[in-house]
Amino acid sequence: MDTPWYTDAVIYGVDVEKYADGNGDGVGDFIGLCERISYIASLGVTCIWLLPFYGSPGRDNGYDVSDYYAINPRVGTREDFLNFLHKAGEHGIRVIIDLVANHTSNEHPWFEAARRDNESRYRDYYVWSGDPPPVEPETHNIFPGEETSVWSYDEVARAYYFHKFYSFQPDLNIANPQVRAEIERVMDYWLAFGISGFRIDAAPLMIADNGLERANPRDPHGVLREMASYVRKRRPEGLMLGEVNMGADELQDYFGEGDQLGLLFNFTLACYTFAALAEEKARPIHEAVSLLPEPPFGCAFANFLRNLDELDFSRVPTQLRDEVFERFAPDEEMRLYGRGIRRRLAPMLDGDQRRVELAFALIMSQRGAPLFVYGDEIGMGENLSLPGRNSVRTPMQWTSGKNAGFSSASATKLVEKPIDQGPFSYKSVNVEDQQADPDSLLNRIKRMITVRRQTKVFGRGRPIRIKCPHEAVFAHGFEDGTQALFLVHNLSGKAIRSQVEVAAKDTENLTDLFTEEQVLAEELESLKLEPYGYRWLLSRRQT
Repeated sequence: MDTPWYTDAVIYGVDVEKYADGNGDGVGDFIGLCERISYIASLGVTCIWLLPFYGSPGRDNGYDVSDYYAINPRVGTREDFLNFLHKAGEHGIRVIIDLVANHTSNEHPWFEAARRDNESRYRDYYVWSGDPPPVEPETHNIFPGEETSVWSYDEVARAYYFHKFYSFQPDLNIANPQVRAEIERVMDYWLAFGISGFRIDAAPLMIADNGLERANPRDPHGVLREMASYVRKRRPEGLMLGEVNMGADELQDYFGEGDQLGLLFNFTLACYTFAALAEEKARPIHEAVSLLPEPPFGCAFANFLRNLDELDFSRVPTQLRDEVFERFAPDEEMRLYGRGIRRRLAPMLDGDQRRVELAFALIMSQRGAPLFVYGDEIGMGENLSLPGRNSVRTPMQWTSGKNAGFSSASATKLVEKPIDQGPFSYKSVNVEDQQADPDSLLNRIKRMITVRRQTKVFGRGRPIRIKCPHEAVFAHGFEDGTQALFLVHNLSGKAIRSQVEVAAKDTENLTDLFTEEQVLAEELESLKLEPYGYRWLLSRRQT
């Protein structure tokens, strides 16, 4: 039986407002996204993940939803969205969208009705208390320093409501079957347009204590199982990609028996990979792999380096977090909420293309679905003068011309200014220039994706251990009976030679997948790796 498409997908995250402005009003939109579909297809990605584009007051980058069925007029119309879906489909690219089911905006009609009439059925769509219970030590707000409590008083309702996020984002009462039915109606609506699934925002909070009770004390994960069942009923291979930032020992519960989330963001691997990059040693990556559970059939991890939130180290040992902070976020302005780093990948790695490539190679070489966000393929930087998470959500840098080619509008109308100062300015980091350079980061990443997609053993092979004594070398592999793949990465800034021990039968017919050169068996006795270099070697077994 074949595994679902998403277990080996290459996923590209896009914030529509920040990607491309097609109508010249200064805000990215679906018209602009359609115009850039050919570029996205040229990357080799197989799935686009769209950040929220629903009706919203826009106080939390669209995660404060006021209408689940509307498209924010800032980014276009329903017709524009459908045109985008068709264009993506023509290029063989699937689309998944964010589903924010933990909370709504306080401007959502459900909340407006709930606060005005305590006899309304909408009252129980949220969690209310006339006298909130004492907050347990572990029950804290997601945004420490910005929000001081998980309870806020509403003057109209004359009661307190529960919220794990901002006070303008009241939590939905997932324990209420009517709320779960509403969520299913929202999923049904968007699936009908032809999307391939959802990224489930804050999945653990949907099943957690909501201040008074759990959604289902006897079966907390039941809501995720219900949602997955509904998606599969409407779309047999529909995806639920879970934002599950939990300890590695809890992740298996979110896969269930393959009946809950199909993909989980691999926060563990991301954190330990940056620890390895900081130490220039392979040990942390091996440790992460050993900590992670084996996904059930039809499930996998989505392996990423950065998303558009802070890089969160709250679930890893304090010592590991401190080491990474010291190396990659030495200044307080680079950190957020005491737990995360609000920087882009390239500046964290000092703009060194070799190191950025290596970081991509480490993630691309892992079993599962590689995922990266817009701009990282060209090495975009961050703007630390912007508040909070917005530092990494600047407009895509297309050209060295006006507004980085993002918009034809005047600078005063832009949703956000492109980065125009320093080494990561759009004048020196942009798509147009890198497309013309065969050795650019963009073209190297394209090549990496092509190699991965063409080498089927990545998705269908069984992991094999490779002995490599050098502490700076992370080596692992896969085999499927007809092919063996050896993936060797040098995390140090020095050229090295290291022995790579593999089974003798796998040393014949070796090919370097990037140079397409043959590699002799004796070279594995002292394999040469350039500073921050990587080699992917494929052996085709004789039959």
